[in-house]
Amino acid sequence: MLIHIHPQNPQLRLIKQVAETLRKGGIIIYPTDTVYGIGCDITEHKAVERICRVKGVDPQKAQLSFVCHDLSQLSLYAKQLPTPVFRSLKQYLPGPYTFILEASRQVPKILKTKKDTVGIRVPDNKIARAIVQELGNPILSASLPGENVADYTDPEVMQEQFGKLVDLVIDGGVGGIVPSTIIDFTEATPEVVRMGAGAWE
Repeated sequence: MLIHIHPQNPQLRLIKQVAETLRKGGIIIYPTDTVYGIGCDITEHKAVERICRVKGVDPQKAQLSFVCHDLSQLSLYAKQLPTPVFRSLKQYLPGPYTFILEASRQVPKILKTKKDTVGIRVPDNKIARAIVQELGNPILSASLPGENVADYTDPEVMQEQFGKLVDLVIDGGVGGIVPSTIIDFTEATPEVVRMGAGAWE
C-alpha cells in the first residue's frame, strides 16, 4: 500500500498508522535524507529476518544499521561514548551519516556484528524521525535489493516492484541516489568506511 506523507509536516494520523504497522511486525519502505530504505521495528526479530529474505542476505552477515530519533536515543544503543566522539556526533547529526559504534546491551543480537559493533543513523528527514519517535524504538535502515539505485527514487516505482513484499511504501517525495557516509568510531582514530552524501573532515 502506498501512502503519501508530507515531507515537511508529516501528518500525525499517518505517522501513527505507520508505527502501528511496525508494532505488528510489518515492514516498510521509507524516505531518509539519502536514499529510500526498507525498515522494521528493530525489536521484531521476524520482521528483521523477513527483510533479510527480501534482500537475500544472512542476518548475521548483513551488517544492518538502524535509525534513531536523536542523540539521546542513539546513546542507549552505544556503549559509553567518549566526549570527543559525542561532540563529533553532535556536530554531524542529524545528517547523511552512519556511525559504527560499540554496541550496548540494548542492541538486539540479530543486529550486532561479530565485533559487537552497530551502525546507527539519525537522518535529517522529518518523516523517518517522526516514525521512530511515535514508535518509541529505532527502525532498521537497510538499502533496497538490487544494484540500480536510480530505480529507487520514485515511490510509485518502488510500490510496483516491492509492494507485494512489504506492508507499506511511504511516498515522501523523490529520493536521493547517494547513500550515507559511513564512519567507524570504534578505534582511536575515526575511519571513513564509505564516502557518501555526508562531507567528512
